[in-house]
Amino acid sequence: MEEEMAVKSLAALAQPMRLRIFRALVVVGDAGMTPGAMQQGLEIPAATLSFHLKELLHAGLVTQERASRNLIYRAAYAHMNALLAFLTENCCQGEACGANGADASAACSC
Repeated sequence: MEEEMAVKSLAALAQPMRLRIFRALVVVGDAGMTPGAMQQGLEIPAATLSFHLKELLHAGLVTQERASRNLIYRAAYAHMNALLAFLTENCCQGEACGANGADASAACSC
């Protein structure tokens, strides 16, 4: 991941409601959620939710898929994992981290 994208992603998550939305999408997994379900679960107005989802989409943290008349939003796990790897890539003084080497960079054990 490039630094510019990492900054964009972290900036998107640095807002409490966007962080709540992202975490809610992580919890539901691959099934994803419709804006209506998110609106109800997070008790947020539709226009506000739409704004925050747009920001999360722009940062690459969520994906959007049309299913019939609904939009389904999902957490972008690959992007999330790349961000975690970017944040921890230089931990342990540049040595492989944990038992699984580079794959364990998000679980720094130094």
